[in-house]
Amino acid sequence: MQDRSAGDTAKVSHGRKRRMMGMRRRWIITSVFPVITILMLIAALSSVVLVASYYSNARFALENKARAGASYFNTYAMANYSEYYRNAVLYAGNFDEADTIELQFLDRNGRVEISSRGQTVGITPETPEVRRALDTGRMDSFTGRDPLTRENILAVSAPLEYDGGVVGALRLVTSTRELDKQVALLAVAVMGLAAVISGVVLCVNLVFMRRIAAPVAEVTEAAKRISDGSYGIQIPNKYEDEMGQLVDNINQMSLQISRSEKMQTEFISSVSHELRTPLTAINGWGETLLADDGGDIQQLRRGVRIILRESRRLTNMVEELLEFSKIEDGRFTLRVEQMDLQAEVEDAIYTYRELFRQDGIDLEYLNAGEMFERPITGDPERLKQVLCNVLDNAAKHGGSGKRITVSMEQEGEYYTVRVRDYGPGIPEAELPYVKQKFYKGSSKARGSGIGLAVCDEIIHRHEGTFDIGNAPGGGCVVTIRLPISREEE
Repeated sequence: MQDRSAGDTAKVSHGRKRRMMGMRRRWIITSVFPVITILMLIAALSSVVLVASYYSNARFALENKARAGASYFNTYAMANYSEYYRNAVLYAGNFDEADTIELQFLDRNGRVEISSRGQTVGITPETPEVRRALDTGRMDSFTGRDPLTRENILAVSAPLEYDGGVVGALRLVTSTRELDKQVALLAVAVMGLAAVISGVVLCVNLVFMRRIAAPVAEVTEAAKRISDGSYGIQIPNKYEDEMGQLVDNINQMSLQISRSEKMQTEFISSVSHELRTPLTAINGWGETLLADDGGDIQQLRRGVRIILRESRRLTNMVEELLEFSKIEDGRFTLRVEQMDLQAEVEDAIYTYRELFRQDGIDLEYLNAGEMFERPITGDPERLKQVLCNVLDNAAKHGGSGKRITVSMEQEGEYYTVRVRDYGPGIPEAELPYVKQKFYKGSSKARGSGIGLAVCDEIIHRHEGTFDIGNAPGGGCVVTIRLPISREEE
């Protein structure tokens, strides 16, 4: 047994872990991954934008320098070639950014005539911006690998004009090695920051899912146990949020199912006993009367009276079961019409008065002689069933008081019928449950436990109320309120 219990516990634990892993996986795939993917895409896009901005700013600065130099030469230093050459040599020699930028003066064919570094004099650059500037007369730029040096460069060429024609170009060239490093570091920093944020998001979600998945797995396991028949089990509630409310609801559901299951079991047992008891009495008295050869009239009367009483009890019980069955499967209907409620009340009293008198119970009608003329819309047979059931219950549970009173009065647009007994009443703890199906409480009286549930359903379908409580001074009082028909009806 211990091995089996340990095996069951291991299976439960394994199932719970598997459900938790499944929940985490679904949460990560459906919620966390999209967030991380979007975050990484934003980081990549930001890196691209920043890289483009860095290169654009560098190109813009270099273009401004080239534009200023070309403007100076085109305006002041192009009177003749010798003056241009002398000024170009001086300009290149005094170029203050020669450490990072090379200044070149190119002739009409694109060959370097003068350079701030000297090594490139006589070389013809093969970058495309040189030819475009010489051919179009407009400044142009190039970013990429230099075909001659195989180095990444940024170059700007501005045309030099003389007498309305392009005679050469001023070219600024700089290596982008340091810029590439800065851009790479910036991109790595942005992506690293995105990765850190993604990691934080993932960790937070894993912690969150652990706090959610574990309770959900526990609640799921408890719900599975309830569905397997372990009614009444309770989940320890350690939560103060929506999960706590869910646990409370499941615990309440478990108790309700357990209570209903217990009541249903008791109902089956009770009905079996209740059916057997009158059948035994009927069978016993039938055999006794058949075996009586002396013709004792008193014994005959007594036996027939018992047989009739037990037959009536059987009939009432079977009718209750049939009505309850109709309510449960939706076949319960009303045949409503304009009816006299007072007539039904008085008819029920007339029916039961003599029966109660034989048992020593006085049935009083407190409204004798008073007339209630306005009709109600209802089913006479169903309402009479309710009145008879209430009177029968009053005698059964409160008959020890030897008195039952019935009253009827008009309260606004409702008729109110009250049936009171003078017995021990109903324990306060049982009052909320007396109208529930199968409920019998602590009463030792015979019955199926569904009569009041049927009565409550009938009155509810008449848009009325059916209340049961303890009366001041002792005993139980049943209050039935039914709406009066409108005048135009």
